[in-house]
Amino acid sequence: MNYRHAFHAGNFADVMKHVCLVALLRGLSRKDSAWCFLDTHAGAGDYDLGAPPSQKTGEYRHGIGRLWQATGPLPDALTDYLNVIRPLLGNDGTLRRYPGSPLIAAAVARPQDRLIACELNPLEFATLGEACRGHGPITVQQMDGYQALKAYLPPRERRGLVLIDPPYEQPGELPRLPRELLAAHKRFATGVYALWYPLKDEGPIAGLKRQLKDAGLRRILQVELRLTPLVQGGMLHGCGVLVINPPWGFAQQMATAMPALAAILAPGSGQGRVDWLVPE
Repeated sequence: MNYRHAFHAGNFADVMKHVCLVALLRGLSRKDSAWCFLDTHAGAGDYDLGAPPSQKTGEYRHGIGRLWQATGPLPDALTDYLNVIRPLLGNDGTLRRYPGSPLIAAAVARPQDRLIACELNPLEFATLGEACRGHGPITVQQMDGYQALKAYLPPRERRGLVLIDPPYEQPGELPRLPRELLAAHKRFATGVYALWYPLKDEGPIAGLKRQLKDAGLRRILQVELRLTPLVQGGMLHGCGVLVINPPWGFAQQMATAMPALAAILAPGSGQGRVDWLVPE
């Protein structure tokens, strides 16, 4: 309950996650029928990069800051992501703010689509509603993200994306994740699920992947971005997104986008990896 994303907004992990988010929603939008977006850990929704938390860490300078200043042609997925967030950065389109997942999803959504943003932390939730105001029909709820999976799945649209992006500050977070995800999948087996995870000590993440694989789920794609090789001491050196039921073409898009993003954010050491944890 103490996590404040304002210290990390716009960092490499946000950029990587949101590149995936835009591409996933674009994939769902290839069909005219409506989709539902459920964000289980929405955060504050919008972040001032000039505020003390962002200035204290400066993480955004090595994330969105580097991609923003990149020159030369970019893969389509990176270009699309930048085009989506550009109007959300500030009145003049300069790098003053960074949008959270609900605002990015709202920028991609069509009139028939529906968005639900959930956040339990009272400090984060206090600004979430204000951030979402004026960005379309976003339902904002102060509730536990895993309870939201029970409350909102399956959606009435029968199509949608569930973004699970917890802060991983609770000791029981990793053991809880596969249970909750598998239960959600039973209720909404055709949905697209995107589970973000940090790469620090990779043993627990390997265990999470093994549990999902052993449970018999199919079509699990792993997308990873590493800034440096594995380091000791639990330092964050990368992140990943596990995608269950990715839309057609998403894997190919990320296979092009992630190596390019790695080269921009961490020249000489960055690596992008996209492969199937469990194939069709």
